[in-house]
Amino acid sequence: MKRGTEYKQILKGRRVLVVGLGKSGKAAARALKGAGAIVEVQDSQTADKLDTQFLQYMQNEEIRSYLGTKPEDMTAYDMLVLSPGVPPALDYIEEARKAGTEIIGELELAYRVGEGHFIAITGTNGKTTTTTLVGEIFKAAGLNTAVVGNIGEPVVAAADGSTEDDWLITEVSSFQLETVSEFRPEVSAILNLTPDHLNRHGSMEAYGQAKARIAAKQTEDDFMIINLDDPQAYALSKDTAAKVIPFSRKEEPETGAYLDDTSIIVKDLDGRKHFICDRSDLRIIGNHNVENVLAAAAIAFYAGIDPEVISASIKEFPGVEHRIEFCGRVDDVDYYNDSKGTNVDAAVIALKALENGIILIAGGDAKSQDFTELANHFDGCVEALVLLGRDAYMIEEAARKAGFTNIYNCKDMPECVRKAAELARPGEKVLLSPACASWDMYDNFEQRGRHFKQCIREMLR
Repeated sequence: MKRGTEYKQILKGRRVLVVGLGKSGKAAARALKGAGAIVEVQDSQTADKLDTQFLQYMQNEEIRSYLGTKPEDMTAYDMLVLSPGVPPALDYIEEARKAGTEIIGELELAYRVGEGHFIAITGTNGKTTTTTLVGEIFKAAGLNTAVVGNIGEPVVAAADGSTEDDWLITEVSSFQLETVSEFRPEVSAILNLTPDHLNRHGSMEAYGQAKARIAAKQTEDDFMIINLDDPQAYALSKDTAAKVIPFSRKEEPETGAYLDDTSIIVKDLDGRKHFICDRSDLRIIGNHNVENVLAAAAIAFYAGIDPEVISASIKEFPGVEHRIEFCGRVDDVDYYNDSKGTNVDAAVIALKALENGIILIAGGDAKSQDFTELANHFDGCVEALVLLGRDAYMIEEAARKAGFTNIYNCKDMPECVRKAAELARPGEKVLLSPACASWDMYDNFEQRGRHFKQCIREMLR
């Protein structure tokens, strides 16, 4: 597979349609235009809904656009580049596929146009925390590091022009992995696998197959880091050619990372043990974060980073915004922002981390989830449930079936925070962990989390 400058030579003069003009779509269009491709773009939104700066860029670069519509002839393109939010099975994309058009995503394009080393991290939960921590370790090791993907900068923006001196620490979603073909990270990681995005993938099997594509092109020279404690996730390692390196909180593997009573240890390929740190050294709370640290330690170690650098970075790591983020104390009540808890499993993890005395704020876009497991964790843990969003009724139904009745429905975030503050007693915790996506009320989970924190700041005034 040609990469970097050699691949850009192939793109010259090729007619390419970029589908979806979110951050990654706009970055893909710029990269393709810079490589000399004939670029056209399509988005379901009309021009008045898009940012004026990019509209001006398209005008300046004479990029033809189909906004609120689609091209009449989908067979006219050499390539389609899909943004992650665009389902590959849409009828007009199928039309192009049947005509022999190559269809890839922004992640695949990023891999092709750059020459940097890729570390790719996926899983249902923990991706952002693990990716951020791995990025900090690589930076501490003095490597040219960009933390990209679902977190921060689009992958293609950082990859375009990257060299063999650069490392791209990439948070990768199942949506991005649906459209890879030659993508080959030197180290891949699957952290866990629980139900999520089933409205897009249709089944857990299809969801898992999308995740497994992260390692499909890896070779015996590469490494796949994977959760030994999660049988569904671990099963995804069976078809890769990469060296499979497990991590475990519960048992000691022959190689990989594990928790030895209170110590985090990494074993090399010869089984030699390398002490990283004590669990008590971690600044982030919960068993799930122990797993994230184990994964990060294994990723960094097998990428060749010194254990002392890994240790120092882990000890200094404060966690990430929107993931069980402590936001302050008001009237002896602690407030936590877990807006990134966009599925049932993530919300359950947050409940387990805070243990008890919780006023839970939840609700939003349910993504076809079943909330039974969430409701089954309320007893002895959640004191009151405060709901908002389009699919709040689904969580309420599950809670009532589980025998939990202390439920309050609110119209918006400010009302939720006021109600939670009213219900919470000294020593208890208010937790925003929606178990749902944010798209029914917010542009993204970040906007939702920041609104929650703004409401808390207003109480502190």
